[in-house]
Amino acid sequence: MGAMPTLKLYNTLTREKADFRPIDPENVRMYVCGPTVYDYAHIGNARPNIVFDVLFRLLRHVYGANHVTYARNITDVDDKINARALRDYPGLPLNEAIRRVTEKTETQFLEDIATLGCLDPDVQPRATENIAQMIEIIEKLIAKGHAYQAAGEVLFDTKSMADYGELSKRNLDEQQAGARIAVDAHKKNPGDFVLWKLSEADEPGWDSPWGRGRPGWHIECSAMSRHYLGEVFDIHGGGLDLIFPHHENEIAQSRCAHGTEVMANVWMHNGFLQVEGRKMSKSEGNFVTIYELLHTEKFGDRKWPGEVLRLAMLMTHYREPIDFSLKRLEEAEHLLSKWPVPGEAVGEPDPAIVAALADDLNTVAAVQALHALAQKAAVDSRQAGVFAASAALLGVAPKEIELDEAVVHEIDERVRARLELIKAKNFAEADSIRDDLQARGIQLKDGKDPETGERVTTWEVKRSQA
Repeated sequence: MGAMPTLKLYNTLTREKADFRPIDPENVRMYVCGPTVYDYAHIGNARPNIVFDVLFRLLRHVYGANHVTYARNITDVDDKINARALRDYPGLPLNEAIRRVTEKTETQFLEDIATLGCLDPDVQPRATENIAQMIEIIEKLIAKGHAYQAAGEVLFDTKSMADYGELSKRNLDEQQAGARIAVDAHKKNPGDFVLWKLSEADEPGWDSPWGRGRPGWHIECSAMSRHYLGEVFDIHGGGLDLIFPHHENEIAQSRCAHGTEVMANVWMHNGFLQVEGRKMSKSEGNFVTIYELLHTEKFGDRKWPGEVLRLAMLMTHYREPIDFSLKRLEEAEHLLSKWPVPGEAVGEPDPAIVAALADDLNTVAAVQALHALAQKAAVDSRQAGVFAASAALLGVAPKEIELDEAVVHEIDERVRARLELIKAKNFAEADSIRDDLQARGIQLKDGKDPETGERVTTWEVKRSQA
């Protein structure tokens, strides 16, 4: 276990940065809202996964890898998913049909974020596997007077909770001012939200005390976080866009069902993401998925390595808005090109990097410190282990460049041609080949065969140094 810095985190609930004090240092618990696996995850989805992966790594460093539990859910209950499951697999049980629909996108999501350097969470619960837990919470809310049935729905009564709106700092009067009363005539209050809705005969559904139906969106995370982390846990994370209504309603459900003062002690939210200075949307033509960035030439006419995408994200503080741009990716790639490929992590990470991350995940300062350390490691082998440990804490480091067989064959042929030119004393042409290869990052090393004494040349892919 690493040194124990004072970990400070910004809490959206209190709007201040404060010392983090876990409920139980032997089991620090964090829940992060995961993807709805209806379609491939976009680059905006990558940000919370990277941000909270860094926090996960930091918590493991501070408290020990066996003393942190990280849960990130998979939302596979969604009306679009349900409808497609019913349409495509009418003969299968609902959960199995849903799994068939979501299997490809879920697998791709997990592959994509692994390529971005994200560790697997300790628990990855699926909504479909926690329907019973959702029903249990809804039953408690009804019994305690916080929920009611109306027009085929079970709704949460927002006026039954005195401090509803505390996370987003919205009060009910503000919410009602813009509500469409006529549309929601069956609600006691315009801000009331769905916990369970009945399904028609041709719609997917699960059996419940209120009839065959399906859960509302917010109840899923209340059920899964309680099931795997308890009624009150340490950290709840997600994107800024989830504060209202999702996280606000999670808090309402969980606190009212369990009679607790809080759901999670610390609420953390990463900032919004734009693409090239504009809001990302399909209508803008700048919607891009993680898969497309990694595997196609849609963005910048080229593929991007996962470590470049990750570093580009970490070069902006997690609470700040980020402009995801070609320029930023090129800056990240240039920075990585100056770092050595880390070997074995030996010893503790650099204290400056730990201190930066302990200050509300200041990845900007941490990346700067890692860059300085990389320069030392390039010339001082004693720093190599520290650099490796520090890079692992951030989850970002350059990888060995892999060349396909055709490229390797081409380089070998050019190296042989250069040797022939040297034998013919055509040094100008030989130097031209060497310079051209060097410009492509191929470093040549001339020597002699110890047995024959003949001139031989070996080559390697060389990263540039600062």
